[in-house]
Amino acid sequence: MKFINAFFVIIFSISAVIQYNDPDPLLWIGIYGYGALVCLLAILGKDNKILHYAGIGFFLAYALYLFFMPDGVLSWITRHGAENITGSMSDEKPWIESTREFFGLLILSFALLLNLIFRKNKNQQNLTAIP
Repeated sequence: MKFINAFFVIIFSISAVIQYNDPDPLLWIGIYGYGALVCLLAILGKDNKILHYAGIGFFLAYALYLFFMPDGVLSWITRHGAENITGSMSDEKPWIESTREFFGLLILSFALLLNLIFRKNKNQQNLTAIP
């Protein structure tokens, strides 16, 4: 799990750095920075379940908002035929930004959920090893 967390730390740190030109950079630097920090703490064995649950709760709540907002993910699926979102963004296609952010939040949630699952399995193994 340390290798996977190291991968997430690198990816989330890079994602945080490239948010400087985003329309709302402080929000996204904080979001990706939080994901990187929690994964780094997991590598160091200094993480806490509350950090994981808080992150997952916030990320999924914000993802839900992005899904249903006007020009959000649902709009991208229903009105725009799940059009390619890898192209450049424009004012004519505001759903691209929301959809990208949505998937970023899902990846962050997945990373923290993986940590919770492996954390529980590790704790259960430690309990069974005690005579």
